[in-house]
Amino acid sequence: MTSEPTASRNRLVLVVYTAAIFVSALLLFSVQPLFTKMVLPRLGGSPAVWSVAMVFFQSLLLGGYAYAHLLMKLNGRIAPVVVHLVLLVVALLTLPLAIRSGWGEPPTSGYAIWLLGLFAVSIGLPFFALAANNPLLQAWFVRTGHPNGPDPYFLYASSNIGSFLALLSYPVLLEPMFTLRIQNLIWTGGYGLLIILIASCGVLLLRSPANAAALDMQVDDANAPAPSWPLRARWIFLAAVPSGLLIAVTAHISTDVAAAPLLWVLPLSLYLLTWVLVFQSRPLLPHKWMLRAQPLAIAGVVILLAVGGEQNLLLTLGGHQLCFFIVAMACHGELARTRPAAKYLTGFYVALSFGGMVGGLFAGLVAPFTFSWVAEYPILLALAALCRPPGGAERLPRWSAWYWPFLAVLAVALIAPSYSAGDIFNWFDVHRVWVIGAVGVLSALLALALNANRWKIFATVVVALVVLRAYPSDDGRVETVRSFFGVHKIVVTPNGQYHVLMHGTTIHGAEKFKNDDGTPVAGKPEPISYYYKDGGIGRAITAIRERKGAPLKVAVIGLGSGTLTCASAPGEDWRFFEIDQSMVDTARDPKYFTYIQNCEPNLKPVIGDARLTFAKEPDGLYDLIIVDAYSSDAIPIHLATEEAMAIYKEKLAPQGAVVMHVSNRHLELASVVVGIADANDMKSWVYSEDSGRDNEYIFSTSVVVSAREEEDVGKLASSDVWTETEADEKQRVWTDDYSNVLGAVYRRLRDGEQ
Repeated sequence: MTSEPTASRNRLVLVVYTAAIFVSALLLFSVQPLFTKMVLPRLGGSPAVWSVAMVFFQSLLLGGYAYAHLLMKLNGRIAPVVVHLVLLVVALLTLPLAIRSGWGEPPTSGYAIWLLGLFAVSIGLPFFALAANNPLLQAWFVRTGHPNGPDPYFLYASSNIGSFLALLSYPVLLEPMFTLRIQNLIWTGGYGLLIILIASCGVLLLRSPANAAALDMQVDDANAPAPSWPLRARWIFLAAVPSGLLIAVTAHISTDVAAAPLLWVLPLSLYLLTWVLVFQSRPLLPHKWMLRAQPLAIAGVVILLAVGGEQNLLLTLGGHQLCFFIVAMACHGELARTRPAAKYLTGFYVALSFGGMVGGLFAGLVAPFTFSWVAEYPILLALAALCRPPGGAERLPRWSAWYWPFLAVLAVALIAPSYSAGDIFNWFDVHRVWVIGAVGVLSALLALALNANRWKIFATVVVALVVLRAYPSDDGRVETVRSFFGVHKIVVTPNGQYHVLMHGTTIHGAEKFKNDDGTPVAGKPEPISYYYKDGGIGRAITAIRERKGAPLKVAVIGLGSGTLTCASAPGEDWRFFEIDQSMVDTARDPKYFTYIQNCEPNLKPVIGDARLTFAKEPDGLYDLIIVDAYSSDAIPIHLATEEAMAIYKEKLAPQGAVVMHVSNRHLELASVVVGIADANDMKSWVYSEDSGRDNEYIFSTSVVVSAREEEDVGKLASSDVWTETEADEKQRVWTDDYSNVLGAVYRRLRDGEQ
């Protein structure tokens, strides 16, 4: 039975469809951090897990959109409703979310492919069903006869508002308030509610007049020609560039600027916000404004890349994300401007999702295996210039004809000196920011002042980025090593005195190769950076060694540059656990570091996530366990939980101790370690001191030592530089089911860097 549209019915249709699309988007984007957090412990908390997860979600989004497109080609209105509801119910039967059996432990290589398989078998079906909802419900809405049916794209804004809120609410509300188990149950309940809403949408569609869509469709819309293939290709390109930039900006922020936790949320939130804004009936930020701002944003990123991440950190982070937002707004605004009539809606969304997948695949999978540095960021930035619409007549055409030969001469003049070592190179190296910035600004002037075509803007940006690579910002010679677990830089200081291992601006180890007078360092290398003998880790090792009065049996989680291999004493047995094979290869290579060569040439580290590999060690074996696996980016939370400390305690000898290195610029982790130790009936002592010797690559450290009894840590317990610390009763203990990274960030901001 059908009924003619009335004002009250139209309101009901609008409310139900908007609610269904909003809830669907809320579930679609909240499941991403929720399930990825379940997976993180399998691969050491690597930020690359997020990148691969996004590739999976973008790819499955394409599958969902294609399914919706094909479903709407079925004759009649009953079949699409029934088929989709059956799919949703079958997907509901696979909940709550869980990592499927057989996927508990990753392989020793091929992590990205393994992760894609894990996601597919674990949450593939429910996510696929969710992915189809947005275009499918919009297509149903067109056929309900609602007055807004001819232009249903405003519902896309509702979808992205839901996505935006889900993403922001996860780290702010869900993660701090609920355990993973409760989050999972809430999400499963939301999925059930969504099925009810979509069933209601189906009922409203089936009760609409059979010819409702045709009666309400404007004549121009009904007779609109199908989009051309070049236009479809441009849609794909316009969607691919900002999608790839999303992953590239996130990788750059966590690698080359500041490896702060949870920063991936901010670019993704801005990305979703652009979709919300461009598909409004009256955009808050007009598209013409964004097109004018886009060349300035591209020039801004060029300048920011030239400056680097050490100067005014917050301004640099904000600058990268503001520029990304403007570029994405321009690209997505072009998509909104060229969107087709409602009858071609599902095909339009297929093109968008295909472009998103292509961009994600390039930045998330292809680039990490192709480049040894985050090259995808400048590549996609240059391609963003080609996202501009074809311009009109150029201003000053008499002069613009000479621009190509001028640019060629400029490129040669700027790049050629980089192959020499003379005064000209030194001048460019000193004034690199001004030179690169000037070329970047030139690209913006071309667009704004001369209305130059996009290929000239693109070529100028490419020149600026090549010059940027020719004159790097690092002080000294730099080599990069990239793996699934990140990009590591080996920096050789200008005089060759130090070799430094870095991840972004975070130093993970250093070795002194020359004395102050320029002579080579002879003999066994001395541990420096965070591991010098008078620092927290060095003092803890000495105290435990003196307490035992015999050679130690030591386990070290995290290899870094291999510094701690030279902290061992004759007759001692030190066993290292490391997740990243490329890190082992770097530390073992004497042209980079010689700790292993000089102190432990037969080192055979255990490769894999330490939570899985260390749990297999015999109980009661180690006098000392050193956990040194933290960096400043996506920290391996699963190594700092109550359950993790229980494993460490099991592996300790009767009077053993656990040393956890918690130096971190962005998180306060000492109280976390004290809390998990207290939950295991262990006492803790905290060391935090500034060495005042940064120029010697000897840094301040924060260390927590935990043991069963006071006498287990020897003279450390009575030392005036170690503080016995009680657990904070107001601070919830981290477990495998609960963590609060945002709280750790807040405590660091509140208390400052100790």
